[in-house]
Amino acid sequence: MCARAILHLDLDAFFVAVERLDNPALIGVPVIVGGRAEARGVVSSASYEARAFGVRSAMPTAQALRLCPQAILVGGNRRRYVEMSGKVMALLGEYTPLLEPISIDEAFLDISGTEAHYGPPAVLAQTLRDRIAAELGLSASLGAAANKLVAKIASDLRKPHGITVVPPGQEAAFLAPLPIRRLWGVGEVTGRELARLGIQTIGDLARFSPEELRGRFGAHGEGLWRAATGIDDSPVTPEHEAKSLSREETFAQDVRDPILLRRELLRLSDAVAGRLRRHTLQARTVALKLRYPDFTTLTRQTTLPDPTDAGPVIYAQALALFDAAWDRRPVRLIGVAAANLSQGARQLRLFEQEDARQSHLEVALDRIRARFGEDAIQRASLLEEPEALWTSKEIPDEVRRGGAKSKL
Repeated sequence: MCARAILHLDLDAFFVAVERLDNPALIGVPVIVGGRAEARGVVSSASYEARAFGVRSAMPTAQALRLCPQAILVGGNRRRYVEMSGKVMALLGEYTPLLEPISIDEAFLDISGTEAHYGPPAVLAQTLRDRIAAELGLSASLGAAANKLVAKIASDLRKPHGITVVPPGQEAAFLAPLPIRRLWGVGEVTGRELARLGIQTIGDLARFSPEELRGRFGAHGEGLWRAATGIDDSPVTPEHEAKSLSREETFAQDVRDPILLRRELLRLSDAVAGRLRRHTLQARTVALKLRYPDFTTLTRQTTLPDPTDAGPVIYAQALALFDAAWDRRPVRLIGVAAANLSQGARQLRLFEQEDARQSHLEVALDRIRARFGEDAIQRASLLEEPEALWTSKEIPDEVRRGGAKSKL
C-alpha cells in the first residue's frame, strides 16, 4: 500500500490577483477588495502591499483605509472570481480525480500513488504552481504532507508563491514550534482557554494527554490532541462523492432586507440544483444556514417525500425554512444545502406534466450555461445583484463533507 500524499493549494491574495489580471495598473500598489467604507463595508482581500500596513480580511474598510490611506479600493467582481476559480480547479483535476475544493481559492488533492507519473509531491506541487502562474496568471502556495490537516497548515508558511513539504512521520515535529492559533479548531475562545493553561505552541498542547484535554474541553479535547500530534485520517472527498452539496454567501454589509435575502436564497437554490443535475444526483433533504453579525449560526432542514434536483422545489423548501427561522435580525451569511443524496435521474410520477415542463426547461438552461458560461442566462429577478454586498471567501458551489466540518 502506497504512502498517503495530500496537497493543499491556496491561491495568494486571490481576489486582488484577479483584479490585477484585468487592470495591470493595480500591480505593485496597495489594493483592497471590499465594500465601501461609508456603507459599513469590510475587506474581503488585500494585496501584500496593503497587508504590510496591517490590513486584513474581514476588517472594516474604514479601518483598513486609515491604516493604508494610499490603498486603491476595488468593489470586487464575484462572477469573475468564480470564473477564474473554475479554471484553477479544472487544471488541478487533470492530475487527480480526488480533488476537494474547500473555498473559492483553496483545494485539497489526494495524489497518493501518482509519483510514477508526476514525480514526488514536491515536484508535482511545483508543476501546479508554475502552470497556474504561466497559464492563468495567478500565484499559488502549496503544502504537501501525509494528511489534510498538516498540508493545510504547511501551505500557509511560505506565502506568497511558496511550497512547504512535510515528510511522512515528521508531522508532530513540524507542528510543535508553531503558534497554537495555527491549529484547526482553535479559535478565540479556545485560544484563551489554552493560554490560561500556559499553552502557546502546538507542541505545548501535544504534551498534554488526551484524557486531560477531554476533561477540560469535553469531546473537543481529544480532537485537539489528535490535531496537535499531526493525526488526521479525513479523506479528500470529491464533489460526486460528497454527502451534501451547498452554496453560501457572506455579505460585506449585514442585510436585513427580506426581498434581498429571499432573492439570494433563490440564486443559491438554483446553483445547488444545477450542481445536483451536473452529477446526476437528487436530494431528499434541503437545509438552510443563517449567520448573524455576532457569528451566531443557526441551521434548519426539512426532508422531502421524493428526491429532487429542481431549483424551484429546493427554493420553496429553503424559503419556508427561512420564513420560519429568521428573527428579523441583520444577516451576515446565508446558505442552502442539499443532502441525503441519491444517484440517478429524477423519475417523474404519472401526470406530473408541470414537473416535466420544468425539468425540460432546467436541462435546456444547463446546456446554455455549460456552453456559454454561468451568466449567459439567468432569472430576471437576479439581474441587478448588488456586487458590493458580496465578500465571501467561501467556495461559491461549496461541497461539504459529512462530519463536524460539514454542518449546514
